[in-house]
Amino acid sequence: MMRLQRMVLTMALFSILGSCKVKNQAVIGETIFARIEPEQGLDVEASADTVKIGPTYIVLDKDVTIGHYFDHLDSLVTRYDSLVPYPLSEHLLVHANPWVMDTLANTDYYRLMAKDSFVYDQRTLRVLQEGDSLLLPDPLAGEQIHSALNQLVIDINIPEYKLRLFQDSVLLYTFPIRVGQNRKRYLKMGDRITDLRTITGEGHIVRHAKNPDFYNPVTCKRFYLTKRDDGKTTLMPQIPWIETEINGVRNGQMIHPTTNPETLGKAYSNGCIGTREADAWIIYYHAPIGTSVRIRYDLKVKDSLGNEKILKDIY
Repeated sequence: MMRLQRMVLTMALFSILGSCKVKNQAVIGETIFARIEPEQGLDVEASADTVKIGPTYIVLDKDVTIGHYFDHLDSLVTRYDSLVPYPLSEHLLVHANPWVMDTLANTDYYRLMAKDSFVYDQRTLRVLQEGDSLLLPDPLAGEQIHSALNQLVIDINIPEYKLRLFQDSVLLYTFPIRVGQNRKRYLKMGDRITDLRTITGEGHIVRHAKNPDFYNPVTCKRFYLTKRDDGKTTLMPQIPWIETEINGVRNGQMIHPTTNPETLGKAYSNGCIGTREADAWIIYYHAPIGTSVRIRYDLKVKDSLGNEKILKDIY
């Protein structure tokens, strides 16, 4: 009897998919997976039933480099947003496909150099390949990811040189950072004497710079190249910068990667929070617009064993 019920259910699902006109259907167990060809898109009739039945896979029809990655992700979000009942976003799509995050993190210059692979122009690196499949989650999974993204919190403790990512109260990641210098300096970009210390307070993420331009804030001159810790010169990588608003003020304090990780664990920047390149990708995908940010200056902390210790007062 049970087997007969399963056969009837499977036949019913085939009937529904047949009316949807989705190409390259496949049955795995008793779950229907629809394979969507991006070039041809979906017929309008496919919109509702496809996502109700189960997860859908978007099959890429070409290779995608970092230089074209964001445009490609944006095009997929635009194409499929109306076909799912949850608010589809680049962040949600990548969290449904965490291997993408790992692939991007592995484009870190120093990770590649550890494998004897020198890359002058990071934007030419391929991160998605023709034939790769991106999971478009079913309604329940999509809503769960959306809810989780809304619970993310970025916590930064300046004298500890640490950035932590939380989902509600659960610690997800801890990353080393660099912070602002303990001095004042004239910056031509702001045309004033500026306190370079990283500002404390609470706020949220207000903007992503996915393809940032690079300027020396002291001279206001644009630059394109960077000298790495190993003495080699490369083009500046394309990794998102994240703008914060702290205490109701957008003071230009960004969270962004540094091409010189030797400066991590130091008060070295002009006020921004610097991270490793690999970490910057992880932080970006845990920092959608509106994510809460708290920047504190706590000298009393606990080590991994729960013992209290006093940090050096750097400011």
